[in-house]
Amino acid sequence: MLSDKVIAFELAKIRDFLKRYCNEIVVIGFAVFFLILAEHHSIHSRWADSLVFYAALPILTIIILLRKNPLDFGLRIGDYRIWRLHVAIACFVSLPVLFLTSRFSSFEEYYTINNFDLPTYFFQMIAYQAGWEFIFRGFLLFGLKERFKEGSILIQMIPFLFLHLGKPELEVISTIPMGIYFGYVAYRGNSFWPAFIIHLFINVTFRVFVNW
Repeated sequence: MLSDKVIAFELAKIRDFLKRYCNEIVVIGFAVFFLILAEHHSIHSRWADSLVFYAALPILTIIILLRKNPLDFGLRIGDYRIWRLHVAIACFVSLPVLFLTSRFSSFEEYYTINNFDLPTYFFQMIAYQAGWEFIFRGFLLFGLKERFKEGSILIQMIPFLFLHLGKPELEVISTIPMGIYFGYVAYRGNSFWPAFIIHLFINVTFRVFVNW
């Protein structure tokens, strides 16, 4: 049997671990929790779910539990002199890639929308991508940045990949380099906005290519 000293020692180690990584546990734990809630407890539509579960709840967590300023989690403009170049190049380079892949049958079957209405879709995606990008390239990335530095770029990519499972295989594979790139641009630019702009451009442009 374990002695009382061994048990006390292990409990002290666990307590020390929880104390050292308290903020990181809150960020990762609640991020995963919110992703699960969005998957199983839709409140209205995808864009509304994204704003509530991926943006509003993380911001409340930052204020109430972490007691920090949400603006420090990538909501500021950041260093736009760095990230504006990434946005311009990424959007330009992605155009031919998006057009070619939109011709693949697997993408056509998955992304075709009956009676596609571009203005409605565009505004819905602004709301959806704002929440989506904030939980990954805002809440997770900047919530883990102090502890893990550039390693936070890799950490936020993992749940980003998992949420793409079930989509066309090529897209799931692409989330590895794209998740890292989005994280890198946000990290370098000290803002989640460039990842939001690039992802919104890719999403809307691809839908247009598939449906028009």
